[in-house]
Amino acid sequence: MTDFSLTSLEALIAERAGAEASASYTRQLLEAGVERCGKKFGEEAFEAVLAAALDDRDGLTKEAADVLYHLLVLLRLKGVAVDEVMAELESRTRQSGLAEKASRRG
Repeated sequence: MTDFSLTSLEALIAERAGAEASASYTRQLLEAGVERCGKKFGEEAFEAVLAAALDDRDGLTKEAADVLYHLLVLLRLKGVAVDEVMAELESRTRQSGLAEKASRRG
């Protein structure tokens, strides 16, 4: 098992955000803005779903990595830290998923 985590990825994205755009895909995405970052995130999410539907375990693993990377780039662009997302997830575990979902309807 590796010690690499979403927090590690977030730190790497922050580092690469400070690099020259000519040397950093991350920087290029951030400079392209929310529309481009959102589009890439959506494309990768679709590819992950497709790999799952095709029972392509290796493909799903790779696409899931792309989804997580592009989500973290999008979060950085909008100023949302991974810790904030994790705190939200943690708060949702205090009740069943069905109860939490029902509470959002009202």
